[in-house]
Amino acid sequence: MFDTKSYQAGGRETRNVSGRHLVQRAGENNLATDTYSSAISVLNGLIETCKDGEQGFRTSAEKVKDASLKSLFSKYASQRAGYVQELTAAVTQLGGDPAKSGHIAGTLHRGWINLKEAFARDEDRAIVNEAESGEDTAIKAYKEALGTTLPASVGTLIQNQYAGIQEAHNTIRDLKHSFQAAANA
Repeated sequence: MFDTKSYQAGGRETRNVSGRHLVQRAGENNLATDTYSSAISVLNGLIETCKDGEQGFRTSAEKVKDASLKSLFSKYASQRAGYVQELTAAVTQLGGDPAKSGHIAGTLHRGWINLKEAFARDEDRAIVNEAESGEDTAIKAYKEALGTTLPASVGTLIQNQYAGIQEAHNTIRDLKHSFQAAANA
């Protein structure tokens, strides 16, 4: 993911990790470097997840007919773009290189993969169903991230974003249930 170079001098090892110089005494475990490396990997995974969500919500906003859904999906697309900016800044601050695209360049991630099919059916209900599936994927990614060892500031950032992801998921889930109830009535 990024360059790590080690140099031994006078019983200390100096490691250059993407321009970040860390000094370690001989025989010590460099937990800080491992934690930064792990945090950068976790953050880049969340950048990809948020980029996928941003793209999915933006496309959904363009395709739905209902004005309130257009507004809601646009709001969530903007939210995810903001999350990407925050996550990118955190990766840079840790000395890493931020992810440049979503999980699969040019293709929507697992949770959004069936969106094209929903668009083909041209139904707001189908698009809401796929949006909820995309949010399930985001929830899972954030839960996994929160289960890792991270610097405190990174953990706080991810926890704050997770709260926003949960709110979006719950709103979309409620919309999905409303559409189902209306279809069964």
